[in-house]
Amino acid sequence: TMLLSSREILYGNGRQKSLLTIYDVTHQRKLEADSARLMLQKDLLLKEMRHRIANSLQLIASILLLKAGIVESEETRKHLEDAHERIMSIATVQKQLDPSAMGEDIQVAPYLEALCASLARSMIGGRKPITIRVHATAGAVSSEAAISFGLLTTELVINAIKHAFPDERPGMILVAYEELDSKWTLSIADDGVGKSENNANGRDGLGTSIIAALAN
Repeated sequence: TMLLSSREILYGNGRQKSLLTIYDVTHQRKLEADSARLMLQKDLLLKEMRHRIANSLQLIASILLLKAGIVESEETRKHLEDAHERIMSIATVQKQLDPSAMGEDIQVAPYLEALCASLARSMIGGRKPITIRVHATAGAVSSEAAISFGLLTTELVINAIKHAFPDERPGMILVAYEELDSKWTLSIADDGVGKSENNANGRDGLGTSIIAALAN
């Protein structure tokens, strides 16, 4: 591949000439093509790795759920179901991260929309009269931050689906992200029943501890 450049030269006496240069860029183009092909292969391998990790997590979660169905202890069953939900939440977050964006900033709005759509399919799926809405301003965060608040969002949304709408109560869960002056706020709210007076001041559970750790 040849690169041809031409430039007009003007002399003081009014004469005009053209300067032509020809570069052989075959090797350069080959290096660029090789680099692009390697980047594509890397992205495909990362995507395949993430897909397999997510599938493995879902398999582990399914085994835990099967085990929960056959144990006799109600307390053990509850612990196994909680473990199942948390592994599924990690698998959900894993699936929504674009492998080519690792190490780069991730756009928040499409990330949260895809995450909440996945949660709605897996946790609601038309079985409950609950909707999840996302309101997010334009903004981007690092992949590390996206993983943390993806897990935060998943933990809080699943908690709301489980506890905020008993007896087929209809309702909405709102996931909101706002960025202003290089600072951002993430909030998850619902219009469900809220905490009862009996447990409003009770001991924090594992979910609350996980949320505090991820926030820190």
